[in-house]
Amino acid sequence: QVQLVESGGGSVQAGGSLRLSCAASGYTYYSACMGWFRQAPGKEREGVAAIYTGGGSTYYADSVKGRFTISQDNAKNTLYLQMNRLKPEDTAMYYCAADQRKDLLCYSRLRSASFGYGGQGTQVTVSS
Repeated sequence: QVQLVESGGGSVQAGGSLRLSCAASGYTYYSACMGWFRQAPGKEREGVAAIYTGGGSTYYADSVKGRFTISQDNAKNTLYLQMNRLKPEDTAMYYCAADQRKDLLCYSRLRSASFGYGGQGTQVTVSS
């Protein structure tokens, strides 16, 4: 059974930082597209960042490029999202996601926020 458990969300003022973590289990961690997407009330799901765990290639939404960094610890099967210079518009529920299928490139999964597995989410609130 695939499990993705997020942690690290919280409330922060604009300009601050948070680091999200995602502990993954129940599937072959290596050679998967893993990522983060977010959804704010009344808004569509948005892919934020993704990484191909097999080679380490990373992809970002334009809205977070230069501020967010996705990384992985293969030994711990854990995914991270370092979020710096946070803005009020970053406020959303953040979800960890994963997919091992090869029908879509990891970049395409990010763009469409299309992943086979997702976690329960962790709330990020940025105040101005």
